[in-house]
Amino acid sequence: MNKKQIEEALRDYNWMINEIKRQRGLLEDAGTNLVAQSGIESILPKAQGESGDPVAQEVVRRDKKFTWVHKLEKKVLFIQERMSVIENERERAVLECLLDGMSMIAISNHMGLSRRHIYNIKETIVDRIAHFSHFAQESTTQKQCV
Repeated sequence: MNKKQIEEALRDYNWMINEIKRQRGLLEDAGTNLVAQSGIESILPKAQGESGDPVAQEVVRRDKKFTWVHKLEKKVLFIQERMSVIENERERAVLECLLDGMSMIAISNHMGLSRRHIYNIKETIVDRIAHFSHFAQESTTQKQCV
């Protein structure tokens, strides 16, 4: 991930966690309330390229949803695996606030620091995570070459 993507993942972390939990609950449901069409709807022409079967359409929709949830999980895991690189207490506090979904203004008010200072701390956090990711990626590449 580049710095912009890391920044977005930090900003979106809270809703991604909530959405993953919600979607997992929905995906556990087998979709037992689906009913095939009957009556006049069953003999009408269907749209070209689409299945007229509601069960088949639901399977496709769920597969797309599963792929999307997996993508969210990868982003969340990326952040979780790199949180340990933030060792400074002030940076850690800002990181936790960001992950809890607080705005920059709310973090600023909470910590009693200027917004500019909070933005600088956030940039430091993003830089450390990006540097760690680059370092980890580089060491993996070197191991593969040996």
